[in-house]
Amino acid sequence: MTHGPKGAVMQWFKRCKPAALPAMLAALLATAGCSSMHRHADAAAESNPSNPDVVFPDPSHAMVPEGTFVNLENLRKVAPGMTKRQLYALLGAPHFDEGVFAVHKWNYVFDFRKADGSNNYFSCQYQIAFDRHGLASDFYWKPEACKSVLDVQAPAAVAPAPAPEALPKEPIRLSSDALFDFDRAELTAQGHEQLDQLLQKIRSASQVENIMIAGYTDRIGSDRYNLALSRRRAEAVRDYLVQGGVPAAAMQVDGRGKADPVVQCNDASRAKLIACLAPNRRVELSGVAKPGD
Repeated sequence: MTHGPKGAVMQWFKRCKPAALPAMLAALLATAGCSSMHRHADAAAESNPSNPDVVFPDPSHAMVPEGTFVNLENLRKVAPGMTKRQLYALLGAPHFDEGVFAVHKWNYVFDFRKADGSNNYFSCQYQIAFDRHGLASDFYWKPEACKSVLDVQAPAAVAPAPAPEALPKEPIRLSSDALFDFDRAELTAQGHEQLDQLLQKIRSASQVENIMIAGYTDRIGSDRYNLALSRRRAEAVRDYLVQGGVPAAAMQVDGRGKADPVVQCNDASRAKLIACLAPNRRVELSGVAKPGD
């Protein structure tokens, strides 16, 4: 008795008429030829135009036909000589029915966001070729223009805001002549500019406490008059800073008249004496600016 597939084939041959065999063989050969031509046509359609020897699989046969969004930073790290384990850690498993051992190609379908700010994206095929040692040797894109995604730079990280700075330990000394006209307590245009620069320094601190604004005059004039003038000037500076957003409760004002002179002058000419005593006519700001937590 004849058993198995071989026996079945022998029984079939015994039953069939010899005259029918040539026609059946011809039909089988024709079918095989058509199948071979079809596979060849598919391969040609999926080849890389710039490198005809590189053939990409049909993306519809991928395990994830719609593709996956790849981490661009990981993709930029891919380089020749990497092992399959290293590539797996960066890109994940290949998207087609490809294994690990004795495999010479890995294929992926990657998606990338368009640079127009929309949610639209485009897909690219990516192929890694391995050498006989199983190490990455060549990399291919379809379409080839897709490799330009590696040139797109990630947006620069926003630099952190500088830490708040404390006001200097030494008093900030402003010339009264730069803030006010001689013997006046109204701020000039130049005085506004001077205080605008000071505002920037104060605003850079997250907390401002106990700012003392002290006005001074020179020794020309009576003590009573100079005390009143120096206080009005200190108040004018405080009011301008309040308009600029500095809390009024954080500031105190004081008029100190001709006290604590910076220079001593003995010029006989009044004009020269006024010019010499200019450093004594001043407004000083001192206090504490604590950085935020």
